[in-house]
Amino acid sequence: MGKVNILLKNNTWKYIPWNTNSFIVLLIHKKIFKMKHIIAFAGSNSSNSINKQLATYTASLLENTKTTILDLNDFDLPIYSSDLEAKEGIPENAFQFLKILKKGDGFILSLAENNGAYSAVFKNLFDWLSRAEQKNWLGKPMLLMATSPGARGGQSVLQMAVDRFPRHDANIVGKFSLPSFDDNFSEGKITNEELNKELLVQVKALENSL
Repeated sequence: MGKVNILLKNNTWKYIPWNTNSFIVLLIHKKIFKMKHIIAFAGSNSSNSINKQLATYTASLLENTKTTILDLNDFDLPIYSSDLEAKEGIPENAFQFLKILKKGDGFILSLAENNGAYSAVFKNLFDWLSRAEQKNWLGKPMLLMATSPGARGGQSVLQMAVDRFPRHDANIVGKFSLPSFDDNFSEGKITNEELNKELLVQVKALENSL
């Protein structure tokens, strides 16, 4: 009788005899170990966005997960107005962004803070997305974050999103603020051990919700 090799959750391999029962085990195993897909992006269009750096680092901490990192510069949109929508409809890039969100199993979003609120580019994207589909966060698990050069770490915009996003079907399973970015982030990762531990807890919450 032949044997098959399967990967267990502890990342070790186990040979099992090939028979009808093992076929059932493999079907269950395939369902359990289906790789989840996370969409990660920053609420910024800066070429050196600190929030995109944080989102990218956070995505790298996920295990057994496929990740797509989006750049808002790839989804150029006109400034929202009801007159423009009535005249020309919803731009294709808004539908394209929404299509990508629908393909994901969860989201990592790090918000830039401008004058205590969303950046202009993110607010505009959010406005168009909500016109394309009002519940644009689709009920999928989200790790919501923010960072800034200052000591508050984007707390104002983070709280704004925590209040608003659930009205658009956001399932916020974790949140994280990184203060004083330049002091706590270097060479693509968080250098402050305590803050990194705090982030890992939130990453695990996202993983467990997938």
